[in-house]
Amino acid sequence: MTETEYIDSPEQLAAFVAGIREWDWLAVDTEFIREDSYWPELCLVQVAAGDRLACIDPLQLDEAGMAPLRDLMLDPAKLKVFHAARQDLEVFFHCWQAVPAPVFDTQIAAAMLGHGDQVGYARLVQVVCGKELAKGHTRTDWRARPLSPEAIEYAADDVRYLGPVFEHLRQGLVNSGRMEWLEEEFQSLTDPALYLPDPDNAWKRVKGYRKLKPRQVAVLVSLARWREEEALARNRPRRWILKDQAMIDLARRPPKQASDMEDMRDVPDAVRRRHGDKIVAAAEAGLQEPPPALADTPERLSPAQEALVDAMMAVLRARCADHDMSPAQVATRKQLEALVRGERDLPLLKGWRAAMAGRDLESLLRGDLKLAVSAGRLVFEK
Repeated sequence: MTETEYIDSPEQLAAFVAGIREWDWLAVDTEFIREDSYWPELCLVQVAAGDRLACIDPLQLDEAGMAPLRDLMLDPAKLKVFHAARQDLEVFFHCWQAVPAPVFDTQIAAAMLGHGDQVGYARLVQVVCGKELAKGHTRTDWRARPLSPEAIEYAADDVRYLGPVFEHLRQGLVNSGRMEWLEEEFQSLTDPALYLPDPDNAWKRVKGYRKLKPRQVAVLVSLARWREEEALARNRPRRWILKDQAMIDLARRPPKQASDMEDMRDVPDAVRRRHGDKIVAAAEAGLQEPPPALADTPERLSPAQEALVDAMMAVLRARCADHDMSPAQVATRKQLEALVRGERDLPLLKGWRAAMAGRDLESLLRGDLKLAVSAGRLVFEK
């Protein structure tokens, strides 16, 4: 088993990075905390390459001390391998205002090879490496110092076996001719826009907004924008500023003064005292704004159209079975319903999804593809 190095000084980190520079790829994971903040707080970075494995302590290193790791992670010549990369990439984006690239996500790759949607790292390690990972440190406070040896080894295991899993999946993708399929998936993960705050569209994250009337949505847009900016400025979770249900209630009953919120259960007195005037101002601003354009609720499909969607689902499942993939990786039923309604700007009709199933589904809609059963299997006739 590769020995774990614990790095908490600039000299150690510089030496470690220099020692793994020869490798074309590295396995990476992070431990972070975000229960009490808007942005995740990076607490540990695990890196494995070749016969080296390190747990790097960013809480003991300043910006200059972390520079060798930053340069390595942002080196376009080095492939960074993650499992379920999005949250890790968000952490790095917050730290460095840049997204590591290129990346390889073993969770996405595993789904391409028939391991199921959102398969866990521990499951892949079990299947590929025959190892059972410990589960005892899922509630560890990663900000606490010193970290116990057990916690450090638990964290190290998250990259200890990531390399073998990556190599196994990469070979499977090459053998099946699917490596190119993943390029667009991985490129989307490294788009900085994915991790930038968007106060103007924060209202779309508020649960229950679809039940509001247009004028009420306009108020919600303004309230959500204020909450997002406040959460960012204070680096606190949105719910600590104002709960979603309070936002909905305020959108329905816009307050004209702070005292109007006294009987609102989800607006505590402390929130009203601290933010009351700002909430009133945001609500009043929303009343002056035009309601945002809302997507029309799709018309209910006719029985004949529902039957057509069922047939399309059968085609999708058959094509995915041919490729040993989950249908959810290719399209959802809602997307098929949109296709039946005439929409064409769909992921299903682009890239590898179009080649695998999308074009067949369009042929079915045009009447150019017929379904038949042969030897207990669904077959297609053109």
